[in-house]
Amino acid sequence: MNDMFDLKGRVAIVTGGSRGLGRAIAHGYARAGARVVVASRKADACDSVASEIVSTGGEALGVATHLGDADAIEALVERTVGWAGGIDVVVNNAANPLGGALVDVTPAAFNKAYQVNVLGPLLLGQAALPHLRESSHASIINVITVGAFRGGEHLGVYCSSKAALWNLTGTMAKEWGRLGVRVNAIAPGPFDTDMMAPTLGIAEFRQSIIDANIQHRIAEPTEVVGAALLLASDAGSYMNGSVITVDGGTMA
Repeated sequence: MNDMFDLKGRVAIVTGGSRGLGRAIAHGYARAGARVVVASRKADACDSVASEIVSTGGEALGVATHLGDADAIEALVERTVGWAGGIDVVVNNAANPLGGALVDVTPAAFNKAYQVNVLGPLLLGQAALPHLRESSHASIINVITVGAFRGGEHLGVYCSSKAALWNLTGTMAKEWGRLGVRVNAIAPGPFDTDMMAPTLGIAEFRQSIIDANIQHRIAEPTEVVGAALLLASDAGSYMNGSVITVDGGTMA
């Protein structure tokens, strides 16, 4: 059974990999044997997580990347292939968590959020596709949110962009599945991450989130790793175009 989840010999790119869910997934993949490229905007943060992985016996490379920059995305793929020789897994986890009332949203802010949350994953998928096609274990995992399934007050742009990525996941699966690339999504619920910190710091809001899921708690980042490992490994070999909710029963 362990062999089904083994990632030895595989190369994984994890965007937004310097903190939160991305950092947890990067560490999880490394423990499963993958060579991991940690991508995020800040070079020192990427290098820090890569060093953590190396210190525990894994293989990792930090590559500073802005997912709203097409040239930076191309450079990320080139650095990865130059370092590891190929690409087997891409985790699109980086996100712009734009919040605020819709009446206050500016065109510039809207475009910036969609550029990172929707266009970035598409461009990275395009750039990595020639290398993924050469892999016999190719997998793209798009990290969305349960908010994609129902609008979130004061999170309209973020949730709608993730809904777009959810829809895009199905199209990627249809178009790239025939090329041997599986494309799936993970929809997290409430996790105790830096991105959620501003809202979780409000006691009333935090309690409302806890009350809104069956398990009555907020998850730790490591609790997303199981789903991410399933979708990246041979254990999920017949999963394509699927969405796994990891939300403590929020949707239920």
